[in-house]
Amino acid sequence: MQKALEMARLSGDDIPVGAVIVKNGEVISCLHNQKEKNNDVTAHAEMLVLKEASQKLGTWRLNGCDMYVTLEPCPMCAWAILQSRIDNLYFGSFDSLYGAFTTMPELVKKCSSGLSFKGGILEQECDELLSTYFRNMRK
Repeated sequence: MQKALEMARLSGDDIPVGAVIVKNGEVISCLHNQKEKNNDVTAHAEMLVLKEASQKLGTWRLNGCDMYVTLEPCPMCAWAILQSRIDNLYFGSFDSLYGAFTTMPELVKKCSSGLSFKGGILEQECDELLSTYFRNMRK
């Protein structure tokens, strides 16, 4: 999760979210949100690392991989994570508005991916990063 936080801090004008995919203890992909930078609504950190990991591994099936992300994934990202067959998802901050895993628990049940997930990993650090970003945006 530390690496995901490092990536989130590189987000620039984007909401500071970082994501990392690991396989067999090796970092396969680590990126941050790039919606503003790329003018691309799908350029969430999770989507970007899924794509990069798939390209590096030569398959969209990411069995045996774990994802670490600083913010609970939205429904778009959650469905992509489920479809990718990631084994484990670990996230920092909970998202009571858009977080798919806490606001839409039936989403996981609809997909037989076998995904295991846990939130609240380094939650305080992740929350502070987001709070600071939004506080600065309001100024």
